Amino acid sequence: MTHQDRPFLGILFMLGFCMLVPIGDATAKYLGSYIPLLTLVFIRFAMQIVLLYPIIWLNGYSTRMSRRVLGLTILRTGLHIIGLGAMFAALMYLPLADAIAIAFVMPFIMLLLGKYVLGEQVGRHRLIACAVGFAGTLMVVQPSFAAVGAPALLPLLVAVVFAFFMLVTRQVARDCEPVVLQAVGGVVAMPLLGVLAAASTLTPWSLVGNLSLPGPVDLGLLVMMGVVGTVAHLFMTWSLKFAPSATLAPMQYLEIPFATLAGWVVFRDIPNGLAAMGIAVTVMAGLYVIYRERFTRMPVT
Repeated sequence: MTHQDRPFLGILFMLGFCMLVPIGDATAKYLGSYIPLLTLVFIRFAMQIVLLYPIIWLNGYSTRMSRRVLGLTILRTGLHIIGLGAMFAALMYLPLADAIAIAFVMPFIMLLLGKYVLGEQVGRHRLIACAVGFAGTLMVVQPSFAAVGAPALLPLLVAVVFAFFMLVTRQVARDCEPVVLQAVGGVVAMPLLGVLAAASTLTPWSLVGNLSLPGPVDLGLLVMMGVVGTVAHLFMTWSLKFAPSATLAPMQYLEIPFATLAGWVVFRDIPNGLAAMGIAVTVMAGLYVIYRERFTRMPVT
């Protein structure tokens, strides 16, 4: 299948992803205080099926996949479950902005994977942009592992898992319609989550919060979480369809200021002066990449 990169379009989709993900995470953080973790993850993937299969039917898309693409889709879904579960768990213990900021070693990992695994060109300017963005992340995070304890390590797990998740997505995004990829991923997730549910009788994972049925408001929030998460990751898949992962890596730092805003609106978490400075640094690093892509026809170097 022939395909030509369209970096600026990929960047726009990644921007949409960065804006939507904190909304879904804020909703999950609110619900996670009293709804079991596996319930949140199950609803998230179930909504992919509910939302996307009608689109597939209306557009006449085929869900048939080659053996290679199906195998990568199963791997991608497994990584997605682990990463999403770890992030939802982290949000039960950490402020929204802190959890996302700690996880933002991911774009740096993804940049290196793009260079050394995919063989993508990564020039000096992009490396500098990622380094500057990572420095801004450290200013936002201000980690205090002594105060938070082991849960502070969960966003680091998220970073590693989602770096590989996006690497796999890049491999299949050009060979599979993103709507189909997301919908099939939802179907694949069901038996995997079933295995986790069975194993959860021996673990505390599904026992977070009480087991009472959600009321109408909570049910609405669960649906919203699933819709926002589905659309956000659809945007992410489209972004990787049109742009190399190395180009998109610095852009993802823009998720931090959006997460900070969501944390303030929902939980009244206000970053201090150093964190605000770090947010400004990450935004400038991301906008620098947009500027390079918008006004040049050649890949960012």
